[in-house]
Amino acid sequence: MTAVFALLSRIDRALLYVLEVICIALFAAITVILTLNIVVRFFPFMSMHWFDEILEMLYGALIFYGACAVWVAHEHFSVGDWLSKRLPGTRSRLVYRFLVEAASLVFIAIFFKYSLDLTLETSEHTTAFAIHKGWLYACMPITGAIMLIYSVKNTVLELRAIVTLDESGTPT
Repeated sequence: MTAVFALLSRIDRALLYVLEVICIALFAAITVILTLNIVVRFFPFMSMHWFDEILEMLYGALIFYGACAVWVAHEHFSVGDWLSKRLPGTRSRLVYRFLVEAASLVFIAIFFKYSLDLTLETSEHTTAFAIHKGWLYACMPITGAIMLIYSVKNTVLELRAIVTLDESGTPT
């Protein structure tokens, strides 16, 4: 069983690395395009009619891949942390954390379903490059699927912590 957990841990690290590289590449592309737009305003040597279209795509992808990376690393901002620290007893804190994870799982499942529907059913194309918008929307179901897998994992881990809690309040 230890070998399985070690393999899953390596997969987690590899996936997180890939997501971080994607985010860095997207951020670098946004920086280059914004800089180029500033230069072209002072030295108009080319048309930037495609500027908005590409930035929209890059910003959207950066937001979703960044959110996914933070979700995988379990480093996302949590408003409810202040509440779990004030709950009496280990079991109540674990139940609260389980409920938060379960609610997240439901939200992400809904997000995944509707983002996949949007991606598969769209027939629109972008104005400047005539790119099928399904390619632009693909970041949503991809990151949604990854986040859904990790939400299932987190929910199961929280449930397991509740189930394995002994009478003294310590996990077994």
